[in-house]
Amino acid sequence: MAASMGISSCLVLLCIVSPLLLAGAVRGHPWAGRGGGGLFPQFYDHSCPQAKELVRSIVAKAVARETRMAASLLRLHFHDCFVKGCDASVLLDNSSSIVSEKGSNPNKNSIRGFEVVDEIKAALEAACPGTVSCADILALAARDSTVLVGGPNWDVPLGRRDSLGASIQGSNNDIPAPNNTLPTIITKFRRQGLDLADVVALSGGHTIGMSRCTSFRQRLYNQTGNGMADATLDVSYAAHLRQGCPLSGGDGNLFPLDVVSPSKFDNFYFKNILAGKGLLSSDEVLLTKSAETAALVRAYAADVNLFFQHFAQSMVKMGNISPLTEAQGEIRKNCRRLNSNHY
Repeated sequence: MAASMGISSCLVLLCIVSPLLLAGAVRGHPWAGRGGGGLFPQFYDHSCPQAKELVRSIVAKAVARETRMAASLLRLHFHDCFVKGCDASVLLDNSSSIVSEKGSNPNKNSIRGFEVVDEIKAALEAACPGTVSCADILALAARDSTVLVGGPNWDVPLGRRDSLGASIQGSNNDIPAPNNTLPTIITKFRRQGLDLADVVALSGGHTIGMSRCTSFRQRLYNQTGNGMADATLDVSYAAHLRQGCPLSGGDGNLFPLDVVSPSKFDNFYFKNILAGKGLLSSDEVLLTKSAETAALVRAYAADVNLFFQHFAQSMVKMGNISPLTEAQGEIRKNCRRLNSNHY
């Protein structure tokens, strides 16, 4: 689909893909920018009025030091919400009662940004002790990170409590993996109450950030068991990737998920997929394994504003996954450990 396709053409296309998605794109739709589960953006306006600004300022300093941190904080929120809901379980360290999610296959040696969360939490505890949850910090930091690198803004529903436990099994099983099939990815999203449109919109978060060689090596050398590169990869792009991602070794070598503008939140992720330059198998299958997801890839590649609208709405939906109430959780003083486990 030509890059010059206008918004009206995109909306016609999306009427075919999903009337519900199109309805959600209309500004002022009831769930756009409003939370479920009793969450609402003004939750701390009286109890800690400076909370949002404190989070924003510390995230801004962290991203100024290292642009990649924006993607890392966005990913932290994603990996938190897909395991037991958005409850900050991903932040817990190992203890006598906790097996940390940080050691799971999706997180080990790759998830990061914990020191930034620590800094935010310390500032909030100094300003408003025992008031702002770690789960809400993750939600705010993900939004602020997105905005800081050029992405859309949205009102973050607030009022989550922090979990009293972690689930390494959930982390291993519920977070979509780079080599998952599209049906598996869709199933993992649907378990969280997220639909096909959310799959594609949230995948667009890969417009920023990096991925390790180990996450896509199979595509370069033995995708179908014949020792050849994935036929859907652009030949010159595959050759470029092989230079830094050898058949063995270099597992931790980093490559941008968006080869064109890895530090800017835009829609080049989708344009890259159309050009055979989606880095992960989980990126490429959005185009090649489903007519519905392919239509959304083309629509977002053609219209950055449409992508931004739907990404923001999908982030609110994701942030509303199983929030804990006051009776179910706590507000941790230290995001790495339970209040009952200070040592």
